[in-house]
Amino acid sequence: MASARRSSRKPGIKAKPPVPAESLEALGRYAIRYVKPGQTIGLGTGHAATAFIRALAEVMLGVRGVPTSNASAELATALGIPLVELSEVDRLDLDFDGADEVDPKLNMIKGWGGAMVREKVVAAASRRRIFLVGEEKLVRRLGKRGRLPIEIVPFALPYATQEIARRGLKPRPRATDSGQLFVTDNGNYIVDCAVKEIANPRRLERDLLAIPGVVGTGLFLGIADLVLVAARDGSVKTLRRRPAKA
Repeated sequence: MASARRSSRKPGIKAKPPVPAESLEALGRYAIRYVKPGQTIGLGTGHAATAFIRALAEVMLGVRGVPTSNASAELATALGIPLVELSEVDRLDLDFDGADEVDPKLNMIKGWGGAMVREKVVAAASRRRIFLVGEEKLVRRLGKRGRLPIEIVPFALPYATQEIARRGLKPRPRATDSGQLFVTDNGNYIVDCAVKEIANPRRLERDLLAIPGVVGTGLFLGIADLVLVAARDGSVKTLRRRPAKA
């Protein structure tokens, strides 16, 4: 089986150029201010999360991590950050992760790296959720960058893909660079859906999760508490989710 690695196929992407690596490194260091010694925190997946994990290893705060992917687990272990299983903790203090799109309400699309189901579980198990992105990830409406990932159990792939298409999306199974089907750390497949701007993300989420065999989508709605945004000049902007109206 192919492991969950980056795919060279990126249907529908309409991305602005990413911020430079130095800006993400500065973002990772900036995020450390939210961590207190001895906390248990979620360790996300992707470029921004990697920058945070590296910065965390440098400050030696005695934290423990719950990784969202095998890749983040391997990196944290190599850097000397102790890891625990989610089953070993009642609640995580914080979760730090990246995102692929962020709208003005801090709703997000995640999963271009293939770890969105574990990322959503870890986020839900955390008291506070902080996401790190480059400024190119900010969009007026979700779907602007043209790609929504959906994770599906292997047995259901043909049926679920057909049902997703019936809902107006354009799904394509994700493949690795070698042409094999991309397999998540959960042993599932991902279809990447070419999308336009999504008018009603919550309804779409409900419709997709109602399809038997779909175990998760890249829609992260109402989850982020803070989003830290790296600019090209290395500065960081903090966005806070507004409280829901009574």
